[in-house]
Amino acid sequence: MAITEAATAPAAAAGSAPLLKVRGLEAWYGESHVLHGIDFDVAPGEVVTLLGRNGAGKTTTLKSIMGVIGKRKGSVVMEGAETIGLPSRAIARLGIGFVPEERGIYSSLSVEENLMLPPQVRPGGLSLERIFTLFPNIKERLRSQGTKLSGGEQQMLAIGRILRTGAHLLLLDEPTEGLAPVIIEQIGRTIAELKQEGFTIILVEQNFRFAQTVADRHYVVEQGKVIDMIPNPELDANIDKLHRYLGV
Repeated sequence: MAITEAATAPAAAAGSAPLLKVRGLEAWYGESHVLHGIDFDVAPGEVVTLLGRNGAGKTTTLKSIMGVIGKRKGSVVMEGAETIGLPSRAIARLGIGFVPEERGIYSSLSVEENLMLPPQVRPGGLSLERIFTLFPNIKERLRSQGTKLSGGEQQMLAIGRILRTGAHLLLLDEPTEGLAPVIIEQIGRTIAELKQEGFTIILVEQNFRFAQTVADRHYVVEQGKVIDMIPNPELDANIDKLHRYLGV
């Protein structure tokens, strides 16, 4: 079932333009057609999740927004600017930051060098002091080799270095995958703090119980399309439907 234009518009954004507007987004890996017309909006300051089974197209959606995929078409508008056709570096300068599931920490660099690696693309990036407040583990390990960190610390580093760049729309791909519960709680607190500071976040997450603690709305992706949108306050009432969608 397809969601309507009205269903994609969050109540919080009524009467105002969305920060990000995605319409008819299609994407390919080589000859493989993965996205078949993704449609959704994200309001300024929202946290939304993309939920769905493995292979549904969630990660490909993030990569397509960021422009790091071979072929895409449709429309991805960031603050009124159409990004289809732009290279990923130009998309980053619009204020979009991508934290991939694999985190992209360089083993040849120290934690500090990894943290300072991405260039600042816009004013307004978080200071190192603020990043260390969010992730004190990083400050304690600045001289360590990047890949010597635990999985949770690597995730903190991957998020922290994007916060330096000035990005205000964060694309987080499976940030809690494989992490201990105590680290998942810390990631959740960080997302809540970033939301309070005005960041907008799109979160790909398998753990919908974690997603429920941080998100405003949930888009369900199936076979390369958004098939439903569930406001977070209505998630418990729709839990049986969500289980069917996710196959759990």
